[in-house]
Amino acid sequence: MKVRGTFVFVTSLFISAITFLYSTSAKAQSGIASIYSNEKTANGEYAHAGRLTAAHRTLPFGTRVLVTNVSSGRSVVVRINDRGPYIAGRIIDLTPAGARAIGSNGLARVTLTVLQSIGDNRSGRPNS
Repeated sequence: MKVRGTFVFVTSLFISAITFLYSTSAKAQSGIASIYSNEKTANGEYAHAGRLTAAHRTLPFGTRVLVTNVSSGRSVVVRINDRGPYIAGRIIDLTPAGARAIGSNGLARVTLTVLQSIGDNRSGRPNS
């Protein structure tokens, strides 16, 4: 009986470790950030130049993401409200306000960390 209990414990520990590794690797990305604005977004808003919003290919609308410029170390939190970018190597499109906040005026190498994922919310507003 003791062997079975140990087996169950080790198995559950192994599954927990894999789940933890998967969830942490899924939340961090690195690549190139670009800039966009004044376009209608996929969730129906506009990408206003002065707002801290961004486009990402797969993150749900409304997700809050910490974007850190690898060169400058500066960071900003943006809200995903659009899809894109669709150019190889680019992982996020920032509004000009977001780009300025991290010290970029064009393309920048960045890391992304998901801070809050609220599910697929078409309106881009937090779920009630």
